Amino acid sequence: MTPLQQYIAEEIAVDHADGLMNRREAMRRLGLLGLSVAAASSLLAACSSDDGDSAATASASTPPESTPDAAAEPPGMADAVATEAITFAGPNGELQGAWAAASDPRGAVLVIHENKGLTDHIRSVAGRFAGAGYSALAVDLLSEEGGTATFADPAEATAALGRTPPERFVGDMKAGVDELERRVPGAKVGQIGFCMGGGLTWRMLASNEPRLAAATPFYGPMPENADFTGSDAAVLGIYAALDDRVNASRDAAEAALTAAGLTHEIVTEPNANHAFFNDTGPRYEPTAAADAWDRVLDWFGRYLG
Repeated sequence: MTPLQQYIAEEIAVDHADGLMNRREAMRRLGLLGLSVAAASSLLAACSSDDGDSAATASASTPPESTPDAAAEPPGMADAVATEAITFAGPNGELQGAWAAASDPRGAVLVIHENKGLTDHIRSVAGRFAGAGYSALAVDLLSEEGGTATFADPAEATAALGRTPPERFVGDMKAGVDELERRVPGAKVGQIGFCMGGGLTWRMLASNEPRLAAATPFYGPMPENADFTGSDAAVLGIYAALDDRVNASRDAAEAALTAAGLTHEIVTEPNANHAFFNDTGPRYEPTAAADAWDRVLDWFGRYLG
């Protein structure tokens, strides 16, 4: 398995252990990633506790008790701008994305999605940035497969992302920066990514990409032996206190940032778990999401504005 497939497989196993997905669905999704029945069973067992095994028998469609009030407005949504579907040139052909133009842009932001592809939630994040004064582009990293919308089954989209070489993602992200520079000439460019997109934001910083002035990876796994010396970005790393799996690489990320001499800050939101910013997901934590949003806007205001 590739490192990305391994990361996704572990995420599925943790979701099962936390009662967010029943065993049948977890086994199905692990099978789509290429795991054998024996390997999938072993991974689920390794990530489960007695409590987790009990909780995981619940239906995958049953929301956990911590699901927030759906009426609560996510941070930044009040001023969000509607996005429009666009296409633009990529290294291997046409790329798809969601574009949101600020009326008087202070900067530009590239938004990198989770392992579910370009969803309505990620589109809304681009729109929130535009409402806050930053023109934003959310790139669809499944463009070469026809786009996220071509996958009727979200698990198939996740599996397709897992099969994709990270180098292709880096090329697509650099093309996204190209497009932002074309649409918002003279603006400083920042990048934000969530979950898998957070890991890809770390990878972008390690790709000798000098054009990013700021970057904010949200609970993203640090690539092994990443070297950020080719970057000039000011980096705000956002983590969740309960996200032990991703937090295992937090110290390595901070050490690499220090070694590269990059301006940086690491924030760990208390009482929050992986994917706490996604208001459409079961781990959404509104207090942590609001605090993180304020911190991101302050960071981008300092380094992009």
